[in-house]
Amino acid sequence: MAKKYFGTDGIRGKVGDYPITPDFMLKLGWATGRVFANEGNGFVLVGKDTRISGYMFEAALEAGLSAAGVDTKMLGPMPTPGIAYLTRTLRAKAGIVISASHNPYYDNGIKFFSVEGTKLPDEVEYKIEQYIDSPMTTVESSKLGKVKRVVDAAGRYIEFCKATVPTKLDFKGMRIVIDCAHGATYHIAPHVFSEVGAEVVTIGAEPNGLNINDECGATKPEILAAKVLEYRADLGIALDGDGDRVIMVDQKGEIVDGDELIYIIAKSRLKSGKLNGPVVGTLMTNLGMEHALQKEGVKLLRAKVGDRYVMEMLTAENGILGGEGSGHIICLDRTTTGDGIISALQVLAEMRDTGKSLHELKSGMEKYPQVLINVRVGRKVDIDKVDSVQKAVAAVEKKLGDSGRVLLRASGTEPLIRVMVEGSNREDVEKYAQQLANDVKKAIVA
Repeated sequence: MAKKYFGTDGIRGKVGDYPITPDFMLKLGWATGRVFANEGNGFVLVGKDTRISGYMFEAALEAGLSAAGVDTKMLGPMPTPGIAYLTRTLRAKAGIVISASHNPYYDNGIKFFSVEGTKLPDEVEYKIEQYIDSPMTTVESSKLGKVKRVVDAAGRYIEFCKATVPTKLDFKGMRIVIDCAHGATYHIAPHVFSEVGAEVVTIGAEPNGLNINDECGATKPEILAAKVLEYRADLGIALDGDGDRVIMVDQKGEIVDGDELIYIIAKSRLKSGKLNGPVVGTLMTNLGMEHALQKEGVKLLRAKVGDRYVMEMLTAENGILGGEGSGHIICLDRTTTGDGIISALQVLAEMRDTGKSLHELKSGMEKYPQVLINVRVGRKVDIDKVDSVQKAVAAVEKKLGDSGRVLLRASGTEPLIRVMVEGSNREDVEKYAQQLANDVKKAIVA
């Protein structure tokens, strides 16, 4: 059964457009409160990133929870993975994150975490949706929920992050530039890396409510690359607005994406005998990573695009490591969700442990050229059932052989068919991608 409000990663959209409105958030807070009030006493945590609409939505959620008779503990600005951690360690009924992650300031959204620090089960989301569509009521005054602020939230999470690498590792002498994307890590990440001994240069740490992810952070690592060269740093770390993604930059100013970082962490775990199960990527994971892992005897499985699907496959396959090229990396042997700071720390630990630079560590994986073309279509279509397109795909796959692959998929949010071709030769990849895009246009758009 399809959900009415929840997508693969909570509820997200443009502020002011339903359902990202104050009245909906009031109802959502109440509906969430009703579901968890039925499970007995307890409280719900609420945290946010730095976008300006967070003030409005945390007040609305707080009011709704109170009306349902549920206590709230407010965290203020806090990275999404930090809220997952605190939900678990403070034994909250649930954690609510007000964030649109890597999106611009004019978007916002809501994500939920369970008491285990993982995404809410589908059945709980269905229950919340049922209450959203029910008339709102208020408990009697003596049973209204109370609100408190968690004053040591940042300190708790900083200590947790530091504890994910061995205390014997000393990062003294390592110069790091950190781009916080003017987001939720602005008061967390610089402390974490400086307290483990590194010399830290911080950029993107002056949030004003409107500049989150604006030409900075993990979605714009070129800014960081220039700063790494300017400061002659050993590496750079670019986080996104809510801190669940990381992209890094080596000392030469070259960008190191999520696939390369996963490869480095996988080799580290393999060396220590702690790489349980397969590594999980997505349909978009670079073929170069798959081949590099194969050389190490490590199996790569591909989930649908989205961290929710990566997590589901990791759980099903008893894996500990997975993620996406966008920098959403899940280290289940360290935490319960994607965490940019913790993922970066694992890479730094491998640098210290091996004495190698980030540039040297990534060199074991050769990224294949990957070309993505979006073909706009006027109607919903099952591309797998269009014979002419499938024949064209089969012909290209035959030419590429084991050194390349083709992926055609419909966008889940826009009227687009995404045509992706990957292979060892860039000229061939570009030619085949354009050829297939033209085949899709002829078959569907015409």
